[in-house]
Amino acid sequence: MSLPPEFELKYQPRLPRRRDWRIGCAGAGFIMRDCHLVAYRQAGFNPVAIASRRQETARNVAQQHQIPNVHRCYEELIADPNIEVLDIAVPPDAQPELIREALNYPHIRGILAQKPLAMSYADAKDCVHRCRQAGVKLAVNHNMRFDQSVRALKDILSRGWLGDVVLATIDMRAIPHWMPWARGQASLSTFIMSIHHLDTFRYWLGTPDRVLASTRPDPRTQFPHADGINLYILEYDSGARAAAWDDVWTGPVREGSQGDIGIHWRVEGTEGLARGTIGWPSYPARQPSTLDFTVKRFPGYWFQPRWTDVWFPDAFVGTMSQLLVALEENTEPEISGLDNLETIALCTAVLASAREHRVTTVKEFLL
Repeated sequence: MSLPPEFELKYQPRLPRRRDWRIGCAGAGFIMRDCHLVAYRQAGFNPVAIASRRQETARNVAQQHQIPNVHRCYEELIADPNIEVLDIAVPPDAQPELIREALNYPHIRGILAQKPLAMSYADAKDCVHRCRQAGVKLAVNHNMRFDQSVRALKDILSRGWLGDVVLATIDMRAIPHWMPWARGQASLSTFIMSIHHLDTFRYWLGTPDRVLASTRPDPRTQFPHADGINLYILEYDSGARAAAWDDVWTGPVREGSQGDIGIHWRVEGTEGLARGTIGWPSYPARQPSTLDFTVKRFPGYWFQPRWTDVWFPDAFVGTMSQLLVALEENTEPEISGLDNLETIALCTAVLASAREHRVTTVKEFLL
């Protein structure tokens, strides 16, 4: 059954009036080269300068994406008076220092930071506080909020079509590519992989009241780590429950067995049910995420809206766009640094629950 007109879902991001905001890019790795800059060119945004740890890397990416200025280092990029918006794509433990440095320059009006904003709640809160004091808009690149199925479901929930949420689940069986900087961090899966799903649950349902989690190392990941495969349950005083299995092992797929890789989500409410898939595990193939939903109002039907957009890289139009809209309208970014503090606290609660074998609350980590 096709969607009635009143069922047309809002899953596309709002775009800024100005497309020529001058963007300076700090970082030239995969996420900048293959996601941010591809999406920005697609949307007609205006990256004007780039820097990386290695100038040659930045030069190659600048040539690939027609960026006119290549700086020798991050400090030189940040000091460039032509830049209005700083787009940061560096490891999370190095990010707070660049944010603090950027606040010394009044020409920088907005910052798009990577997630996690920092590897500790204290560092993240300090960045948020300093940006607010300086009048700089700080947004955090929670790009899964702009995955098309995730965003479409948020629209369904906002309209109340599913009624009160009873249970929400995400079942991930996928193998991430851990970047070299992941070695030696205080957290592996929780702050780098599970953060996507934890923030998505916050986006859909709000911040949970209690957390119960379990973790174990991933047999495939050879460097030392504690949190590999993550299992967690989120409890809400409203009665809603959410749970995810973030399985980065998925069986010996790389070692010779057949594979069963994918990400499925499901949200059950008192008035309807929605289910979907996330296309990301098929990257670099363009595999759109999907959404099916059924409601009591139309018994006997599954609605199946579809789109050609994909999470990687198309969602990255939205993460930059929401910051530019906030600058134009002098509003809080949709994925603001302030909002992100509760996601950082939630990740900390999951990690603590798994390590200490206890039920935790997010509030105890909102220091």
